[in-house]
Parts: sequence; structure tokens; C-alpha cells
Amino acid sequence: MGKRIGMEVAVAVAEAVGLCNIDMAAVYPITPQSHIAEHLSDLVADGKIDAEFVTVESEHSAMSAVIGASGAGARSYTATSSQGLMYMHELLPIASAMRLPICMAIANRAVSGPLNILNDHTDIMPQRDSGWISIFVENGQEAIDMSILSFKIAEHKDVMLPVNVNIDGFQLTHMVEPFEMPTQEEVNQFLPPFVPHATLHPSKPVTMGAFAMSDYFAEIMKAKDEALKNSKKVILDVWDEWGRLFGRKYKPVETYQVEDADILMLTMGSMGETAQMAIDQLRANGIKAGLVKLRLWRPFPLAEIKAIVKNAKKLIVTDRAISFGGPGGPVFSEVKSALYAEAKRPLIYNYIYGLGGRDMAVKDFTGMFEKVLADTTNQQADTYEFWGVRE
Repeated sequence: MGKRIGMEVAVAVAEAVGLCNIDMAAVYPITPQSHIAEHLSDLVADGKIDAEFVTVESEHSAMSAVIGASGAGARSYTATSSQGLMYMHELLPIASAMRLPICMAIANRAVSGPLNILNDHTDIMPQRDSGWISIFVENGQEAIDMSILSFKIAEHKDVMLPVNVNIDGFQLTHMVEPFEMPTQEEVNQFLPPFVPHATLHPSKPVTMGAFAMSDYFAEIMKAKDEALKNSKKVILDVWDEWGRLFGRKYKPVETYQVEDADILMLTMGSMGETAQMAIDQLRANGIKAGLVKLRLWRPFPLAEIKAIVKNAKKLIVTDRAISFGGPGGPVFSEVKSALYAEAKRPLIYNYIYGLGGRDMAVKDFTGMFEKVLADTTNQQADTYEFWGVRE
């Protein structure tokens, strides 16, 4: 089943996308995403995949190109990061409103200014409400698997929405890790050829991206919201199928040592593995700590979050982005809102950390737990704090 290899994660993502029989890719290079673009262009140039690699002058043009190609019935792919994603922003809700199953890798990176090329989640959070399915990965194996899975999810007849896969820049993209790469035959068995529900063709004209006045616009927005929420069933079904075939089953929310935990921490992305080591240390010291790892960002897994945290006394939500002038980080706000009406819910604390690639060690995560446990009067609950930032 597949082949166990060691490879840089960004290069492996390009290899995985190549296995998906894409028809075209349009990618503009930007650190730390560039290795995906470079290797994908090599695969096309070397004749290893039968696809068009469209060279463009910007990320805005890259997204425009994949929108046009997907509308014409092509299995389409792109990738970006940070300022490039911000440059694409105008087009992201158009892609979802047109119900185009575009797949995109985001090598998460801090947004300027000041200029910073290292990892945090400030690029993806402003795109939260663009109507895309949004998935976070923790390691290289997940990055490979989700790159393949995203096509099957996006192209399902009951979904037809774009998907972005978030891969922490440098901390994942440039790491060399061992993982299992599926074979071409295995991917062909799992991922059928793309059959679009409608295509732009002069012999059979259709309207895509039409003008809409107020008497139709709200209904279109509601339809997109319903489609995104309903996509969850397909996501779960596709992940289950992958688990049966390859032995790696994914869930919207993963947990570690939560069954008897009094205090929980929630993370997203690559920091989950470091936080898991902190849980082991705390457990060894007699603290009933547990970890919640959020994989599916949109559609938001409300039911899973509620069920997992309901018996905990305190919940630490970590964010690698800040909602300036708001009540806390974006993930904190979402989780707090999800639990607001629950009769039984934990006190919630928010730490904003790792901005601009600032290093986080196991001791930082244990320190968060220790600080929350020391708050015996609960004065710091429902507030946020920048972790490890100089005053």
C-alpha cells in the first residue's frame, strides 16, 4: 500500500497533486509556498503529468485562471501564501459562489507589515467567510492525504465548493519527513475523473457569475451557506473511505487524553504535536490535561466541539492570529460563540502565540496550563493574552 519515502513536505504535496490527474495549475511563487509551484512545474515540464502549467504575473491572475479553467470543466489547482492570498481575496467568494471545485494549498505565513516570511495564521483568518471549505494539517502525511482528499470532496455533486488546505509555512512546508505516498493506481481507484455539473462551452452556453439584484442576492448567499454546512457529511464520508483504504482515518476534531481531563487545550496546525508532548509532561505530574486538535475550520464542527469539551472545567484556546480590536483570537471567538448557549461548558481562556514564526517549546504550552490552573478566582477567563510578548 503506497511507498514509504522521505521528502520535503512542499515537494511531496506537489507529487500528491500530480497523482490526482489535474488538468491545469496556475501558481505564482511566494515564500514559503514556492517549492510547491516549482516542483509542480517540473512535473509538467518533464512530462510526468499531463496538465497545463499556466504562468501568471500575480496571485490575482492565478486565481482568475483557475476560476476560468474550472468553469470550463478542468480539474484545477493553485497554491499561495500570505500577501499572495490577500491579493486573491477579491476572487475567493466568486469561486465559491460559482460552485467551482478548485483546490488550493496555503503555506500559512504572517501577513505584512512589518514584512515577515515566517509562519502564523494571519493570512487564512481574513478568508474565513469566503465560502471555502478550510482544512488544517498537522504534519507531512496529513498534507499529502488532504491534498488528494480535497479533490474528491470539492468535486462531489452534493458539494461543488472550493477547498483550501492549510500547511504551516516552513514549520511544515520545508521539513523533510517520512510518509507513505499512495501509488498512481491507488489514487485512480479512489479519485474518479472529474465530471463537472456545468461547463462553459460555446456550443452549449450557460451563465456563470451573473449579475444579481437584491431580489435574488440573499437567496444565493443562503444557498452557499447551506452548501457549505451540508458539505460536512460528504467530508466525513470521504475521510471514512480513505481510512478504510489506507488505514489513516481523519476526523474534524482529533483528541488526546480528553476522556478524564479537567483542563483542555485547543490547537490548530503543526503546533499540535508539540502541545501533545506538553500533555504527557502534565499527566506525569498528576495534572489531568487533554488536547483538542481542530482540523476542520470550515464548515465549523460545532457538534464535535460541544461534545468533547462539555465535561472539562477549563479550556485553553490557542490562536496564531489576532482579531485587532476584537474580543480575542478568531478561533477563540468561534469556540466561545459555539459554547455560549450550552448549560454545561468550561471557562475559556485565550492565548495568542507564535506570531511571525516565534518559536514555541513544550515549556510554553505547559506554562499556559500552569497559569490557567493558578487562576483560582477565574479572573482571566473570557479574556485573551499575548503569550511570551515583551511589554
